[in-house]
Amino acid sequence: MTIKSINGCIGCEECVKSCPCDVIRMDPDSKKAVIAFPADCQICHLCRMYCPVDAIEMSPEKSIPVITSWG
Repeated sequence: MTIKSINGCIGCEECVKSCPCDVIRMDPDSKKAVIAFPADCQICHLCRMYCPVDAIEMSPEKSIPVITSWG
């Protein structure tokens, strides 16, 4: 998993709107963000960067190799 936790969510939905892979969803009961599809996370950090209260903690467990084009 790459998003370790979401703590202190205020329900603004900025993380949901910013995620290009639809990893985070809003829980209809609590009105807070939840990690719905952790395996789909591409570690772009957009959710973390757009969160106004720094509620998203990332995990270093999954890494993406750096790809360089020498065209």
